[in-house]
Amino acid sequence: MATQTRRQARQMLPIIAWLPRYDRRSLRPDVIAGIAVAAMIVPKNLGYAEIAGVPVQNGLYAAAAGAIIYALFCTSRHISTGPSSSLATVAGGAVIVVGVTGGDAAQLVAAITLATGVLFLLMAVLKLGWIAQFLSRAVVTGFLAGAAVDVVVGELPKLTGTSGDGDNVWREFASWVLGLGALHVPTLVIGTLALAVILALRFWAPKVPGALVLVGGGLLASHLLDLGERGVALVGPVPSGLPVPQLPSLEVASAHIPEVVVAALALLLIGFSQTAGDARSFATRHRYRIDENQEALAQGMANVGAGFVQGMPVSTSLSASSLNESAGARTPLASLTTGMLVILTLILLAPLFSELPKAVLGAIIIDAVVFGMIDLKEFARLRRVSRFDFWIALAAVAGVLSAGVLFGIVIGILLSLGWLVYVSTRPAMPLLGREPGTQVFRDIESNPADEAVPGIAALRLDGGLFFATAEAFDERVRGLLTGDDSPSALILDLEGVGFIDSQGAAKVTELIDLTDTDGVTVRLARVKPQVLAVLQAQGVIDRIGADHVHGNVHRAVDAELTQRADGESNLPQ
Repeated sequence: MATQTRRQARQMLPIIAWLPRYDRRSLRPDVIAGIAVAAMIVPKNLGYAEIAGVPVQNGLYAAAAGAIIYALFCTSRHISTGPSSSLATVAGGAVIVVGVTGGDAAQLVAAITLATGVLFLLMAVLKLGWIAQFLSRAVVTGFLAGAAVDVVVGELPKLTGTSGDGDNVWREFASWVLGLGALHVPTLVIGTLALAVILALRFWAPKVPGALVLVGGGLLASHLLDLGERGVALVGPVPSGLPVPQLPSLEVASAHIPEVVVAALALLLIGFSQTAGDARSFATRHRYRIDENQEALAQGMANVGAGFVQGMPVSTSLSASSLNESAGARTPLASLTTGMLVILTLILLAPLFSELPKAVLGAIIIDAVVFGMIDLKEFARLRRVSRFDFWIALAAVAGVLSAGVLFGIVIGILLSLGWLVYVSTRPAMPLLGREPGTQVFRDIESNPADEAVPGIAALRLDGGLFFATAEAFDERVRGLLTGDDSPSALILDLEGVGFIDSQGAAKVTELIDLTDTDGVTVRLARVKPQVLAVLQAQGVIDRIGADHVHGNVHRAVDAELTQRADGESNLPQ
């Protein structure tokens, strides 16, 4: 019993297994990696908190909780968990829709974070990772790009010292443009310089932590030039110390349940798809194995912890994880180091951030979302590979820009489900022709030089035959049988049919009734055993005869031509 308990504890808390066997030779690279990641994420998390609409210290609370708690439960050695631009944008979208500010906004985001953690835990316990598949990559690409534009437009007033508002991105941008008459020159200078510096470092010195340089430079300029007295907006008071763990306000959460649920579901879908893919990628490169359910559990616990300390949603940060890897991380101790350094920052350095110009923070945010959320290469790939997916991605962008981030999530999910339904209910059903000089039958539309067999229609169904596709199948077959050049024999190639339900089997029976009336012979080819079993139970095989079921299309055509020849030879002379 005790042995089983210890085994379960090691499974739930992998740190119990790896920490006692920790190789001290890994300590130096792990600590160096933890320091590098902390230097990168501390300034960025200040910006992520601004995106989410919560006090800047709340971003650091989440960063510390996410890094430490994830390290306790994870199976990946390289993943760095914390706030990200995409997660912050979703949380911020909920804050905007609800219209809360200050302490209520922080409580709402904490409630969303806690709900996200609970959903992650349910996914891990019930093994529901497949749910993430319902958000297509094209929709995610478009949604993130639209959300990035939304954030950029929202940050522009910080760079110019003006204001802008509106119920969607278009109106907010127009409001900002119209308000440029009140431009604050010192703020514009600081914002422009900050944006130029961080972009220059990104392109010409990518190994330099641009956000950290910008924060340091911004604090120094604020102190030396007394920017606050010159009218430049500053971050404002940032308390030192750690938060007291507590549940988010039930009053705030219960008043906005729909927004909390939608945001948490979106964060789950986005967060899990990032976590699973990135963790697999690192594990493959370094030849170790991960447990995806345990990774979901680790992310769930990290979000629950972040919610309890008034933080914001956390998940895998690809940029931080990549830095963690390149800096030499070998175990989750690197993540623990990062978390502890963030805690030290909160205790010792947090008040320093109060003098940071908001224009500098705006430049950090713009850099983070533009290069972290807009994937131009993926848009180009979608346009090249699948125009429909490309237009789906653009529709997702338009949805976010027109309806806002939170409703854009709903639009994205509906687009994904709509595309899934469309694809599922409209499988390809090409007519087949014989490749000249061979026994191969293939799509005759794609291969116009192939030979159609006179009087025989060979039709291939590329998908399951069930309630959602039965009507499309019926329409296709009836169209063949009632056309100007209707065949005397119909061969159904079922190689692509891996599943058939009772409605699909019943539809085959209806079509056999139709072919019997019209005197058309029906033959089946390449029928999978599980499909054949259903058709036998339906009585289809008894109707057409077992000798009308063939191993491939060539044999079916050959059998039909032989039967015709025999029939003609038996006619009276």
